[in-house]
Amino acid sequence: MKKRPTYKRIVIKLSGEVMAGEGGVGIEPAALRELAEEIKELRDLEVEIAVVIGGGNLIRGTQAAEYDLERVTADQVGMLTTIINGLALRDVLERRGVPTSVQSAVPVGETVTPYVHRYALRDLREGKVVIFVGGTGNPYFTTDTAASLRALEIGAEIILKATKVDGVYDSDPFENPAAVKFDTISYQEVLQRRLCVMDATAISLCMDHQLPLVVFNIGAKGNMRRIILGEKEGTLIS
Repeated sequence: MKKRPTYKRIVIKLSGEVMAGEGGVGIEPAALRELAEEIKELRDLEVEIAVVIGGGNLIRGTQAAEYDLERVTADQVGMLTTIINGLALRDVLERRGVPTSVQSAVPVGETVTPYVHRYALRDLREGKVVIFVGGTGNPYFTTDTAASLRALEIGAEIILKATKVDGVYDSDPFENPAAVKFDTISYQEVLQRRLCVMDATAISLCMDHQLPLVVFNIGAKGNMRRIILGEKEGTLIS
């Protein structure tokens, strides 16, 4: 018997680095194609999908000092990078027959449409993958916060937070070989331990509205599909 998805409407939070593959900078064609294939598999399960993309493959606002930029300017550069990422992902998805819309919190003329809540809901109901870009449209707010905000606005049932590690650990597993992975953890413990999962605003939004999120390794092919089908992958924060 064909397994049915556990979730009907989801938000996938992608970092800009996911778009960049192993290089960590720019957009890696192979990484983009693999990502599009995974999203297509989810849509084939008749799941309504929204995606929020970061801009860390070029610059983060917190790196402003490294580039000798004002923080607001660095955040604006980051927001524009998310638009570039969203356009690239839209193209490879549509080449695979996946109808897609890109909606931006930052007005950019005719390049992409502005984010409008009811248009996003309409596109989701019509089976389009909706890609939210431009963060929240404001400096000092991360795309993690944008993911939590958009998920709540569209009534998503869960956020899938794609990372390069297989879940949440009590310390950095790349620096500490003895780091312990959590299968499940509460929002409150994430905040108290100051675990680097999502920023505090994003976690607090999820906590206040009881929106679960799963932190998982995007590098392991099929992880998103397994999560959607109810299998245990990564770390569940709830």
